[in-house]
Amino acid sequence: MSKNDRIFVAGHRGMVGSAIVRKLQEQGYTNIVTRSRSELDLVQQSEMKRFFAEESIDQVYMAAAKVGGILANNDYPADFIYENLMIEANVIHEAWRAGVKRMLFLGSSCIYPRLAPQPMAENSLLTGVLEATNEPYAIAKIAGIKLCESYNRQYGTDYRSVMPTNLYGPGDNYDAQKSHVIPGLLRRFHEAKESGAPEVVIWGTGKPMREFLYVDDMAEACVHVMALDAETYQKNTQPMLSHINVGTGEDITIRDLATTIGEVVGYSGRIGFDTSKPDGTPRKLMDVGRLHSLGWYARIGLREGLAKAYQDFLSSTRR
Repeated sequence: MSKNDRIFVAGHRGMVGSAIVRKLQEQGYTNIVTRSRSELDLVQQSEMKRFFAEESIDQVYMAAAKVGGILANNDYPADFIYENLMIEANVIHEAWRAGVKRMLFLGSSCIYPRLAPQPMAENSLLTGVLEATNEPYAIAKIAGIKLCESYNRQYGTDYRSVMPTNLYGPGDNYDAQKSHVIPGLLRRFHEAKESGAPEVVIWGTGKPMREFLYVDDMAEACVHVMALDAETYQKNTQPMLSHINVGTGEDITIRDLATTIGEVVGYSGRIGFDTSKPDGTPRKLMDVGRLHSLGWYARIGLREGLAKAYQDFLSSTRR
């Protein structure tokens, strides 16, 4: 890798993509190429073909995706599987056609079976039934991993995949209906504090356990994995198991998470649980031994990260 490589960050306006851009700039990469959706629609193959033909890209970070929480995945399953499949297929295929040297595909921990042994190791992929609430999204992300593997096998490309745990931090989506658990709870607890509401009710029992990674840590891990020489990367993966988990290796119950967020926000009311709503997967903890063996560890603890995320939420409401 060279600091002068032309690097395309797909999805640079999203939480993960913007963090990757910040990290690349921090590490001295200056030739970063970005496009908004109005400038380049990744769902359209003809636009991707033209883009790669014109831009002479050396590296790609595939952070573009249609994402959302349980409610959004449940309400829009066709949108989630179609858009993500099209984005992945178009970017990966046209990057190969244009001779792109190296790519990093970002997946999701939801690729693993609902009842996968904990912590979830990379070899748990395709060994059981997926969580029903986000199966279409998970299938699309599995397809992205297999696309990278297949192009590597057939064409000798160097396309890598990382599977992040649940992410949060600056640039998150705080929409009340479409957000993930941390940004959604930050908003709800803040609004409850502002209105003096006596109680905040959380979906489910509060018993499921989740792992959370601050997005700037995720970006650092992505750049770290991309900077590995091909021999080192391949020694730590397998031809048919090429992805690497990215996480903290620690998890927390939703109940304890809600309590911690309430404390960070400064909410003093009650926390209730609506057990008629789904819990989702009982536990999702990543086995990050492979990543640790490559020399990378998460640095930002959950409470510190939540405080940073809350400040970002406050800033976003003022804009």
